[in-house]
Amino acid sequence: MSGDRAPLMAQPLRPPSPGRAAALLGLLVLGALVGAAGALVQPAWFPGGLLLALAGEAGTVLGAARLTRSRSGGIAVAAGWMITVVLLTVSRPEGDFLFAAGSGSYLFLLGGIAVAVICATFGPGKQPDGDPARLRK
Repeated sequence: MSGDRAPLMAQPLRPPSPGRAAALLGLLVLGALVGAAGALVQPAWFPGGLLLALAGEAGTVLGAARLTRSRSGGIAVAAGWMITVVLLTVSRPEGDFLFAAGSGSYLFLLGGIAVAVICATFGPGKQPDGDPARLRK
């Protein structure tokens, strides 16, 4: 390690800049929209609608992680998706519901959560500035 720089893990956390916070909030809303669209598409053409909904979610999460060049973008989209889908599973007092009790709905919920977690962790992690080679050479 160089004597003039502290290790990456020893640096204090800083809040994101206002622009980055706004971008992450926008990605959270985008994740909510993708979750709502997926909830409407997945029962339409089973199993094609389910695969289309999960592929759309995976593409959005991976695209957000690449756009922000960190995992935080993917996590923001995944969080928006999960919050929306969980809120859409709740039935209303009138008896209306969006998800029927069937295998497609459960596959969408559980598969979507798995896809969100997997794709959010594929995003590039934080690396210190400098040489792009391995850290401990």
